[in-house]
Amino acid sequence: MMRFDALGLGDSDGDWGDGSFTVKANDVIAACTFMAERGTPADILIGHSFGGAAVLAAARDSPGVRAVVTVGAPMDPVHAEIQYDAVVETVLAEGSATWMVGGKALTLKRAFVEDVRAADLQEKIRSLRLPLLILHSPTDNTVGIENASRIFQTARHPRSFVSLEGSNHFLFGPGEARRAGRIIGAWADAYLGD
Repeated sequence: MMRFDALGLGDSDGDWGDGSFTVKANDVIAACTFMAERGTPADILIGHSFGGAAVLAAARDSPGVRAVVTVGAPMDPVHAEIQYDAVVETVLAEGSATWMVGGKALTLKRAFVEDVRAADLQEKIRSLRLPLLILHSPTDNTVGIENASRIFQTARHPRSFVSLEGSNHFLFGPGEARRAGRIIGAWADAYLGD
């Protein structure tokens, strides 16, 4: 198992502003390649929110992956723009701007905005050809449930959609993350065997 934070987030080094949606998807592919080359392939990709969109974009090019799970993922990466809409015009005009996320100052750069606007998951999802589990809360106020519906409708079988009733986007409530983990584990048994 490997878990990593995207560039500049969590415990990850680097400047978040140097990343982009493409960089995030390529980081997933690089991590899967690393795992496969050492003989421990990443059988299942799990991504939350923007990370869910990144695993959808990366899955087909990620060696060893046999199943994909998204949790609260947007259908269109440009959905993330609502998080930084207050500075997007400044970014496009001046090249960058600082914005606050969870008490942390991040630098948003024009290249990031342009890359996110150019990203298109429709064909990536349609041609996935891997089992897909979509977890989403109908009360998610960050990424609306309609995103999960669109991902589900675009994907081909085998695909599953489980409502995380009563959960928030970040699964911070008591037992919410544990519940999602149990659902993922039970679902994955059918596709990963051992």
